[in-house]
Amino acid sequence: MPVTVLLVDDEPLVRAGLRAVLEAQPDIEVVGEAADGAAVIPLVRRLRPDVVAMDVRMPLLDGIEATRAVLRTVQDPPKIVVITTFENDEYVYEALRAGADGFLLKRARPAEIVHAVRLVAEGESLLFPAAVRRLAASHGEERGEEGARAAFARAGLTGREEEVLRLMARGLSNAEIAGRLVVGTETVKSHVSAVLAKLGARDRTQAVIVAYESGFVAPG
Repeated sequence: MPVTVLLVDDEPLVRAGLRAVLEAQPDIEVVGEAADGAAVIPLVRRLRPDVVAMDVRMPLLDGIEATRAVLRTVQDPPKIVVITTFENDEYVYEALRAGADGFLLKRARPAEIVHAVRLVAEGESLLFPAAVRRLAASHGEERGEEGARAAFARAGLTGREEEVLRLMARGLSNAEIAGRLVVGTETVKSHVSAVLAKLGARDRTQAVIVAYESGFVAPG
């Protein structure tokens, strides 16, 4: 079955470009388009896409609120990748905090766009460690209040789970973490699942953001 994608962007040329890139792949199908986040929920419910590629800045309902709405109201929600012009954008950081699985720059090469869609469809987070560190440094400090530190402390991660989270924050995959810690990939998957559950995080991206905002990982 192909990976199905819903495109959401208020610029028709952007949607047309993304459609052309994605539909050139035999394993990806664009099943719909929308010009604003306000149209996302009914389209998601009707089309059931695997991935939503969503502009972060739109006139009526931006990608942040649209992401929150989808994750709050849709059962078995799709993966969400926000599309942005500037990576060091507070809107991007808020979208990741809201539950987006990652972000993609509008100037990305076609191969990067295709890779991003396939990656999140497979359940991985589209995490760019350097960019997330910059976002955390620029926008995370004011978010990382006492509540974030207290929530992290309550999670009670084990020493090995803390090691895994630090490596996640560096952008390592499960296989890379396994190689670094000299353990099996399945063991790493178990640790990652435990980290997400204890932190109340939807995916790796949200776990890394919690790590930054709590001060567990320094953004520098």
